[in-house]
Amino acid sequence: MRIRRKTQKTHLTRPRKSGAAKTRRRLEQKRRLVALGMEEAVVAKMNSRQVLDALKYPAKIGKG
Repeated sequence: MRIRRKTQKTHLTRPRKSGAAKTRRRLEQKRRLVALGMEEAVVAKMNSRQVLDALKYPAKIGKG
């Protein structure tokens, strides 16, 4: 029997996110918000979902 392509491409070979890379990304995103004009104290209290939602619309950050 031959090994089919579907069984060769399993989810076990996909790259995993490391904790350090995730932390680095979150810090970069928070720094981006501060650079866009948000106060650092406000950004520090935001969770990761709020940060991502704010970065979706950067034009609204300067107005607010």
